[in-house]
Amino acid sequence: MLRLKSLRRVHGRCLWYRLRLMKSQQSIVPTLKKAALLFGWAVFLLLAYKVSKLDREYQEYNPYEVLNLDPGASLSEIKKQYRVLSLKFHPDKGGDEATFMRIAKAYAALTNEQSRQNWETYGNPDGPGATSFGIALPAWIVDQKNSMLVLLVYGLAFMVILPVVVGTWWYRSIRYSGDQILINTTQLFMHFMYKTPNMNMKRLTMVLTAAFEFDPRSNKEATIRPTDNIEVPQLIRELGNINVKKKEPPFCYPYSLKARVLVLAHLTRMDVSEELEEDQRFVTRKSPALLQEMINVGCQLTMMANSRGGFHAPRLVTIENCMKLTQMIVQGLQESKSPLLQLPHFEEEHLRYCISKKYKVRSLQDLVSLKDSDRRSMLRFLGEEKYDEVMAVLGSFPHITMDIKLQVLDDEDSNNITAGSIVTVTVTLTRKRMSEVFEKEQDSSTCPTEEASTTEETQGDSSKSKTKVWQNKSKGAKKTAKSKKKKLTKKKATPAPAKAKQANGNVAGNEVVAAPAAKEDDNDASDKGSDSDEGEANKDSPSERDEDSDKQSDTEVDEIGGDDEEEWEALQQSIQRRERALLETKSKVTHPVYSLYFPEEKQEWWWLYIADRRDQTLVSMPYHVCTLKDTEEVELKFPAPSKTGNYQYSVILRSDSYLGLDQIKPLKLEVHEAKAMLDNHPQWDIPDTEEEDEEQEDSDGIEESEEDDEDND
Repeated sequence: MLRLKSLRRVHGRCLWYRLRLMKSQQSIVPTLKKAALLFGWAVFLLLAYKVSKLDREYQEYNPYEVLNLDPGASLSEIKKQYRVLSLKFHPDKGGDEATFMRIAKAYAALTNEQSRQNWETYGNPDGPGATSFGIALPAWIVDQKNSMLVLLVYGLAFMVILPVVVGTWWYRSIRYSGDQILINTTQLFMHFMYKTPNMNMKRLTMVLTAAFEFDPRSNKEATIRPTDNIEVPQLIRELGNINVKKKEPPFCYPYSLKARVLVLAHLTRMDVSEELEEDQRFVTRKSPALLQEMINVGCQLTMMANSRGGFHAPRLVTIENCMKLTQMIVQGLQESKSPLLQLPHFEEEHLRYCISKKYKVRSLQDLVSLKDSDRRSMLRFLGEEKYDEVMAVLGSFPHITMDIKLQVLDDEDSNNITAGSIVTVTVTLTRKRMSEVFEKEQDSSTCPTEEASTTEETQGDSSKSKTKVWQNKSKGAKKTAKSKKKKLTKKKATPAPAKAKQANGNVAGNEVVAAPAAKEDDNDASDKGSDSDEGEANKDSPSERDEDSDKQSDTEVDEIGGDDEEEWEALQQSIQRRERALLETKSKVTHPVYSLYFPEEKQEWWWLYIADRRDQTLVSMPYHVCTLKDTEEVELKFPAPSKTGNYQYSVILRSDSYLGLDQIKPLKLEVHEAKAMLDNHPQWDIPDTEEEDEEQEDSDGIEESEEDDEDND
């Protein structure tokens, strides 16, 4: 309840929040749990009180007390007292037998040497006591009269009930995969993805709603009601063209048709009856997990097609349509609708204020980038309370930044991408709230009035090239880099013939301008080289030249060693990060999604993958990021192309919950030829002189050992 209260300000209008609140108010289970907990604590305290009142005093055995003697009494006093007590308590004299046995035992402990030694050592004249253990069973279980009944109960429990329970659980569990999806559903998805590699949104919806999870014969949660024969055709008429006449099984089955109608009604935000609304919630609640299974099936078929061949892998558009359909179902929106309809109090008629020529707001990012005064003016159709609610919801939306690093791990040159090598793209995702973007926009918009008056022209130029907060600043960097290149080439009278080597696999937008700097370095190096040549010509003896060459070689070796140490440290750090990621289990509870029409609380997850958008193929399989709270580091691996050349890929981040928050960043690869493998590596070429020296050392050692042996003899 405390968590629900904390989420009320932002998620108060969400369907899942209202259902959870109603369930917590109507359900008696939490009250019963609290009552049982209080009753258990009361019983525990009562038992603790009873135990504290029990008088359990351990009395150490003392034979002097039994004989009523003072410790240290003499042997004569012990015998005298024993005779007196035996005359009094002997059974033949009418005394108590148990008391007499204690008196005799005490007398023996004080007069018999062995008994006295046992008493001094173990505290008992008879020696160490034996410890016994047992099981506290009710008396009626071990009673001879109830033996047949107990045997019958044991036989019934272990020979009938237990096998039936285990068998039922086993036969039910083998019908599901590890993600709790029916195996028959997975086979159905694989069949249609293999049959239709290029699947549009309408076909994808039909395949999704044909899942056996919606069939009452396979899933008891699914229901077919008698009223469906009246209500479902009415919804079909209102929705229009949904391929009702298609006779291809299982799309023509009643359960599939009903599920398809309910999904399409959910996407259009159409009102349905209470009975159908319950079924609609069931279908929409199951759909994200089923679409994730479709993505997994598409990835498996892609890997099979790449390794074996013989059939066409699912197209990139098919897998991306699965991701888009997940967003649409979570938000209850069609693909063609504006992302602004995800916000509360936004209706279709309000969009005309946003897309007007004055504001041109078509996305959530455009709404964020507006000044506060313009935003209030545009949303004047909202009251003050509604406006504050819209801004609170928009401020809770995620703002993701991607940092991309490309390298070849476990290679001498990690920046050199060769044909067939395993390329690792490390993507660091940082999540912030849109409210932080508001603050940045406000900070950037506020400036002193004095500076504004003096730098009016420069601000006008900078406002033209100013990029939005969520956008990548690579385009501006590219333009400035190109302009610098042009200026430097104009200043140069004659261009240098040498070309600068650029780092392979640079991420687009972060390209390093190396050519002009390399030309300047070449000119400087040529000047230095001429000076050094003059210096070498002026040297008197060749020994000075040898010393200089030794110094240069030493410095080169030190530089190479320093680079190797840095690479080694970086490799060790990456290995440690991977080991920590394998050992620690992160929670999949990230941030609750704001969804007005989804019936269940959903966490904010993402898909991250690399694709070739020109060939419409996957380069790396989609990684489902389920643990992104603040920062997450993901490694995407793929084999480099077998042919050399330049390749243009895309790193794509897609949300599984929100529309309009996807990101695409270009990724450039420059693939070189792989180095030829050396048959005879230089490290195995041992010179003849070294072999002779080793043989001479071995022979000298043998002669010395023989001489030592003779001396010892």
